[in-house]
Amino acid sequence: MKAQLYPLLASKPFLWMLLVINIFGTLYGYLWYGSQLADTPAVFLPFVPDSPTASLFFVFVLAAFIAGKNWPLMEALAVVTLFKYGIWAVVMNMLVLITSGYLHWTGYMLMASHLAMAVQGILYAPFYRYKLWHLAVAGIVALHNEIIDYVFMMMPRYQQLSLYMKEIAYFTFWLSILSIGVGYYLVLRKNRFSLELVSKPQK
Repeated sequence: MKAQLYPLLASKPFLWMLLVINIFGTLYGYLWYGSQLADTPAVFLPFVPDSPTASLFFVFVLAAFIAGKNWPLMEALAVVTLFKYGIWAVVMNMLVLITSGYLHWTGYMLMASHLAMAVQGILYAPFYRYKLWHLAVAGIVALHNEIIDYVFMMMPRYQQLSLYMKEIAYFTFWLSILSIGVGYYLVLRKNRFSLELVSKPQK
């Protein structure tokens, strides 16, 4: 299956298609946060729209691939945050369904799109070229966001889950740790699965 999948993922037409999808998804994500951003103090604005910022990191990764380059810091930020916020949104919407017995169709759409976020970040891992310090920066960003979200209470608004903030904060912290571990396992471990996507210049 890898023999068929990865040439497709590495092809320029597929990269362009994925870039366009992620650009529109990122724009929609920022619009989705519109009402919350309107009430957010300016100092916290960069830290509130978590998922669209994760997909924005991946937009930069895809743009670099199309240009025949790697952007290691963006790759590390993308794989950690795409996995973290992709899984987080799926779990939160499932909890809304469990606690309220109902989930609007947009909730199912968010679950599908966020799961796709997590999957795409992982699928492209063989092409990433980041080092340990890049992953360390991504880990600090991910963990710093927990402080902003759960100390300063800037997390995405889910009214149905307001009684479970402590439990959600605990879950999110360990999800961040898991996401950093995923980033390490996929790219930095010995004998990891690695492929060349960026073409090397001819001598």
